Amino acid sequence: MQAQAYEGYVENGQFYPREIPIRLTGRFRAVLTVLDVPTQTETNPNLRMEWLGRLEAAVALSADEELPDWLFERSKEMRPPLDLAD
Repeated sequence: MQAQAYEGYVENGQFYPREIPIRLTGRFRAVLTVLDVPTQTETNPNLRMEWLGRLEAAVALSADEELPDWLFERSKEMRPPLDLAD
């Protein structure tokens, strides 16, 4: 088997992969390297609410914005769908 690396975090003695679940069966030799970088799991709720307020204000300001027609044109790279009725 080829070597694989998994990024994640350790909490209360358990390793949690960041994105991809680890599905290994059998017994493998492994190396866990603990980096001296704090995780971003704890955030200040006030900062999050402030950011959401700024986002809502930006959305409200752009609600009546005119969008160009070319933004919604169908791509010329598209082909017609296949008809599998026959």
